[in-house]
Amino acid sequence: MKILMVLTSHEELGDTGKKTGFWLEEFAAPYYVFKDAGAQVTLASPKGGQPPLDPTSDQADAQTDDTRRFKQDDEAQAQLASTQKLSQVKAEDFDAVFFPGGHGPLWDLADDPDSRRLIEGFASADRPVAAVCHGPAVFRDAQGPDGQPLVAGRRVTGFANSEEEAAGLTDVVPFLVQDMLTEKGGRYEKGEDWSSFVLQDGKLITGQNPASSAEAAKRLLEVLQDG
Repeated sequence: MKILMVLTSHEELGDTGKKTGFWLEEFAAPYYVFKDAGAQVTLASPKGGQPPLDPTSDQADAQTDDTRRFKQDDEAQAQLASTQKLSQVKAEDFDAVFFPGGHGPLWDLADDPDSRRLIEGFASADRPVAAVCHGPAVFRDAQGPDGQPLVAGRRVTGFANSEEEAAGLTDVVPFLVQDMLTEKGGRYEKGEDWSSFVLQDGKLITGQNPASSAEAAKRLLEVLQDG
């Protein structure tokens, strides 16, 4: 199994002067789900190299067994520091793609033509596409093989408006994931705030928040293993 994980390269949290990036748990939990299953994991980002880590996700109260494992994993840290450039990655080289969140993707991956090319390539080849938390922002411009928005008519989830409000960033982010998915015709659903909630519609898998990361990755593996 060859799985591509795509991370953000964006680190400015709007005009707040604060930093953002990818959310550590949303990378670490799926990474180890995939690695422990024997998958070959490739990391990519729009700019390549070291993607920015959201500092909030690196605080003590945000740590999990997976993030602590990552901190002790020199090989994983080296791989993260040298992500491939997204423009040089081809969908046909992989069996599935997974997009971790963090607020960064709202600013870069949502509009990135290479990200859209990859998503549409996986979708047209009927290969699994998964995203968690703010990761589903990447579906904003992506179309399915029928030319309609990829999420149109499909059960999807992502970071809820109520969770963004609790984070205090409703007026900072360029758009709200829940609203965007709904506007694109997605059948948005959510579980309880901050609890694991994952939806699968065909080979499109979405998770609501950081707590959903591992489950979304496991669901992706199940789809791959079922063929």
